[in-house]
Amino acid sequence: MSERGSGQVFDLGFRRYEGQREGRRRAVRAVHKDGVRTAMGLGRGGKAKVLPWIFIAASAIPALVFALVAGAVDRLADGFSEAADLPSHADYYGIAGIVLFLFAAVVGPELFCPDRSSGTISLYLVRPLRATDYAMARWAALLTVMVVVAWIPQLVLLAGLVFGAPEPGSYISDHWKDIPRFLVAGLVIAVYVSTITSLAAAYAKRRAYAAAFLIGVLIISAAVIGGVTETVDDGVGRWLALLSVGDIPIYVNDIIFDERTSSIEAARDLSNAVKIGWYLAIVATAGAFVLRRYRKLSL
Repeated sequence: MSERGSGQVFDLGFRRYEGQREGRRRAVRAVHKDGVRTAMGLGRGGKAKVLPWIFIAASAIPALVFALVAGAVDRLADGFSEAADLPSHADYYGIAGIVLFLFAAVVGPELFCPDRSSGTISLYLVRPLRATDYAMARWAALLTVMVVVAWIPQLVLLAGLVFGAPEPGSYISDHWKDIPRFLVAGLVIAVYVSTITSLAAAYAKRRAYAAAFLIGVLIISAAVIGGVTETVDDGVGRWLALLSVGDIPIYVNDIIFDERTSSIEAARDLSNAVKIGWYLAIVATAGAFVLRRYRKLSL
């Protein structure tokens, strides 16, 4: 007689998943949520949380100063703040725009570079998530953070101006149009810096390389173009002004507020259609290259 084999059966508690299978949309939302948390340092160490809030505080300081100065002047002399042409909502982005750009340059690469360098991107790109889905979700996460960073100081400034005015109700009725303007202008700047940052991060091997490249382009283009446009003919200078990377969204900001806050004088001779068209061309081209880059990763 042959001996019967012996064995044991263990119940490890595994169960079949019987819940709803949410598919591609749920995966995109998860990547977006993770991107927002990563950009803000949530769920990470204390050092990761400090940097984002330093930039948020740095962007809010000019707005707070504007509000305090305007409120103090208004209390000393009713209506004098407008006559003295003190900084307002229109001026904020022109002054604090560089902080927003630097914030995106430092935080943005964190959303793209580590997943590629560590090979984690291959885990994301299993079905149903596509490479372009991943890229757009990461871009949207950076955009979400940048919109919040752009709007918070403007809301601080609005509150300061309203409560600092002798008659808050009258101030709101006279300046309510500034609210949709700074919301749209903030979105314009957030879309621009998020897209440019995503482009650099999509091609850079390391976070430091992407951040250094973006900061270098911002500083060098502003210094070189600002100096050159003052020495060449006005007809040439106004077109060269379009090459100042950090000023491109500020040109659109000036159109929205119908004011002139850009530091490059030559750009003021360009038509609004040219400024808006150039802005859209830069954003569309940068976005197309980001998607192209991630399509290649999936091949």
